[in-house]
Amino acid sequence: MTTPSRSPHLAATVLTATVALYMALVAFGNITDFGTNQDFVRHVLAMDTTFKDEDLMWRAVTAEWLQDTAYVAIIAWETVAALVLLYATWLWVRRGQGQARRYATYGLLMVMLLFGAGFMAIGGEWFAMWQSEDWNGLDAALRVFLLSGVTLLVVQLTAPRADAG
Repeated sequence: MTTPSRSPHLAATVLTATVALYMALVAFGNITDFGTNQDFVRHVLAMDTTFKDEDLMWRAVTAEWLQDTAYVAIIAWETVAALVLLYATWLWVRRGQGQARRYATYGLLMVMLLFGAGFMAIGGEWFAMWQSEDWNGLDAALRVFLLSGVTLLVVQLTAPRADAG
């Protein structure tokens, strides 16, 4: 049976591993099936399935080389986040709690920046992704953002308490 003092460590390990696995699979999928999400990024940046409001369309990025550069940058960010989280998971398993918490925090913040600032704020609002019936990834981005946020909170619960000693 797990003692109360080990519970946050176990929860942090399992949740960090879950987000690490998810990000590794996302990066792997985007690398091995490059074209599927490439189309997604192209449509979002081109704003070609939005309401085409003249006051917003100046934001559209239609140069394919720029769209593809953004997509490759997203894949690189996902890959690095996955590697950081995999390393953090390994540290949790090895009981390197201080370093595990640090690297888990870095990796989780990377995921939250990508899905919160990148997909929800920039994609959703700046490029009006919310207007598209076909190329709207806001629900998926919110799920990943929330999973990462909950995981980050649990990771922070493993910090030594000031009154513990």
